[in-house]
Amino acid sequence: MLTVQNTLYVMTPNAYAHLENSSVRIDVDHEQKLCVPMHHVGGLVCFGNVMVSPALMHRLADEGKSLVLLTDAGRFKARLEGPLSGNILLRQAHYRMAADPAFSLEFARAIVAGKLKNSRTTIQRGARDASNPEDVAALRRIAEDLAASLRAAAGASSLDVLRGIEGEGAKNYFAGLNLIVTPQHRPAFSLNGRTRQPPLDRFNALLSFLYAMLLNDCRSACEAAGLDPQLSFLHAVRPGRPALALDLQEEFRSVVSDRLALTLINREQVTPADFDEHEGGAVMLNDKGRRAVVAAWQERKHEELVHPLTETRMAVGVIPLIQARFMARTIRGEIEGYLPYVAR
Repeated sequence: MLTVQNTLYVMTPNAYAHLENSSVRIDVDHEQKLCVPMHHVGGLVCFGNVMVSPALMHRLADEGKSLVLLTDAGRFKARLEGPLSGNILLRQAHYRMAADPAFSLEFARAIVAGKLKNSRTTIQRGARDASNPEDVAALRRIAEDLAASLRAAAGASSLDVLRGIEGEGAKNYFAGLNLIVTPQHRPAFSLNGRTRQPPLDRFNALLSFLYAMLLNDCRSACEAAGLDPQLSFLHAVRPGRPALALDLQEEFRSVVSDRLALTLINREQVTPADFDEHEGGAVMLNDKGRRAVVAAWQERKHEELVHPLTETRMAVGVIPLIQARFMARTIRGEIEGYLPYVAR
């Protein structure tokens, strides 16, 4: 049985995280702000200028729990982990199958299919909930375009062709997200195309922050399954890039991160006051905004649903771990073809 342990996010500038007996203690200006038993902590994520004691680093490594350092905006900087885990035979199979063009293409097709299906489901839900007939018609057209992209992906003859189809589908999908935002919130949360490093509007800033946390969870899932998080099938391999985690992330973007972003905007759980604009046009969540998003993210990970393949109820935060295991079983040849998570 898998359970979701809470990831401890530390965002207060100059906070000090250290070990006190068997608990993680957070101090700010030498005053205790939080103390959490270690067995309740699944990992530690620090935003910006946060100090961590060597004793806590050692304890996290000993217990196989990660320490992740991110910038204030949520961009990955570093990760501390204990000894490498996983079956060496699985990793050997992973390297071997990643070098097989036919296997890699088939695996990548499954990843893209999962992403496009889930993106289409999000757009279709938006069409059902929309009240403006023009928005409904536009969303239905985008859903049809995504269906066409899905058919094209099934017949893609190479990774480059597949990536082009995926990119075109993503472009149409992001155009549709604008129409799912309620009309009264669109002026403040208009999505002007997908922009990153830096995000140039509030919606992009919110998505980038959520994607950073999702990627961290997907990387942990790959490592927990014994896979190499840098060796992918869809994304190009680059030094230091968690390409397999990016592969795994694709099927969850729309149904986990994007839906949460839309909920936060439409329910006014985040507002324009939760963002700051920086020199050069970059837009970032401020401290108040980050706290609201992290709290909602943790709640979302503990929500339960029925996994369509296992037909069992589980927390949302467990699903990447299940899918990483499906990846491992596909690589070992135990199942024929990777089965991505597809939301109902």
